[in-house]
Amino acid sequence: MAELVFFCGTMDCGKSTLALQMHHNHEARGRDGVLWVRNDRAGEARLSSRLGLSVAANEVHDDTDFWAEVVDRRTRGRAVDFLICDEAQFYSAQQVDQLADVVDELKVDVYAFGITTDFRAQLFPGSARMLELADRVESLQVQALCWCGARATHNARTVHGVMVVEGEQVVIGDITGSDDDPVQEPDAVSYEVLCRRHHRQRITATVSGAAAISPQTLGLLND
Repeated sequence: MAELVFFCGTMDCGKSTLALQMHHNHEARGRDGVLWVRNDRAGEARLSSRLGLSVAANEVHDDTDFWAEVVDRRTRGRAVDFLICDEAQFYSAQQVDQLADVVDELKVDVYAFGITTDFRAQLFPGSARMLELADRVESLQVQALCWCGARATHNARTVHGVMVVEGEQVVIGDITGSDDDPVQEPDAVSYEVLCRRHHRQRITATVSGAAAISPQTLGLLND
């Protein structure tokens, strides 16, 4: 039986990496899948992970209709056994309803990946609807860490290292501490994961003066 599964967690917990791995595993067993993403930091129609992996994907727009997309592909001869839907927090509630219809009526597995709450600790509309409709909700086991070493549970938006709590819900920015862009412009928007305590106190790594966690990933950058 087809399922709608929502894999969720904070930033930096490996959601996109798992999305790419699941797509590979299913296609390796002969299943036909379609990759979807919205607002990936790698750019339009790209699905990328913090480990440096990046592949072409279908960009989700405001007018994307998942039911119509699956029906169209099947009409043209594709099986479409499953969908991988990354950055699902940015989908509309109506699009999540469409994904549920695809599962129930067309028997297509949907594996959605996203963060649940925004920089104000409020649910994204797409994530809220996912939590309401999903057959299963899976919390990612890879724990992101706050600068203090505690488990990170909240996403913070920062400007020049200082946490902000006002502004548009969706603003694409960099991740604080990126080795690719260690020096931020004064007005650049960045994001940082924090534990609940430091999110409520608005204490970021910059504000605390804490040493940055090594940006290297698995020791691969020097190879």
